[in-house]
Amino acid sequence: MAASILIYGATGGIGRCLARQLAETGHRLHLVAREAATLAPLADELAAGWTAADVLDDDAFAHVMAQAPELLDGLVYAVGNIHLKPFARLGASDMARDYRLNAAGAALAIQAALPALRAGSSGASIVLFSSVAASHGFAMHGSIGMAKAAVEGLTLALAAELAPAIRVNAIALSLTETPLARPLLTSARVRDTITAMHPLKRLGQPEDAAQLAAFLLGPQSSWITGQVIGVDGGRGAIASS
Repeated sequence: MAASILIYGATGGIGRCLARQLAETGHRLHLVAREAATLAPLADELAAGWTAADVLDDDAFAHVMAQAPELLDGLVYAVGNIHLKPFARLGASDMARDYRLNAAGAALAIQAALPALRAGSSGASIVLFSSVAASHGFAMHGSIGMAKAAVEGLTLALAAELAPAIRVNAIALSLTETPLARPLLTSARVRDTITAMHPLKRLGQPEDAAQLAAFLLGPQSSWITGQVIGVDGGRGAIASS
């Protein structure tokens, strides 16, 4: 029987790629994103259910679950931002927004979906997204690094609390070529500099993350939980030469 998967951030670079991969392998999808104008055509293309919702809205998660399937086999929270700012210029609103969007939003999405995840087939799976900046220090990453470190803490805590019925893992990314990252890559010099920081000498592609997410959602990964797995071109583990 095809698995039922809920994807937050479905119109982003990675969320869209993952949704298409899962649809091609027969999964039933419910897609969530902020803008109905971009979400509805994707849902139509993939024969998926959909809900337009802003995760910064307190009512968003109940609204999503009122329209999502009553039984879920997986949840993906592929919502995030790239907020780079000198620490001295970070305000409380910057930090609160980054935390809500990346970490608290993930927690609230999972909390709202727990009844459906518990009602689904045994071995439901949750996939979250972190960043290499959660475990390695980079200038101007104070707020986003803090928020993504919270995602990793949430991953570990929920993997312990929800086992054995629900698995929880996270994917820690380095810079990936998505619409979100496009403003950082307009300069060829900057692009080449960032590429050179990765031992594998290329930037990430949405497929790199989506393929691992699809694996973590499936039965082949049924003995994997509580892991933060780097999809980062080696940047998190290997010193670039």
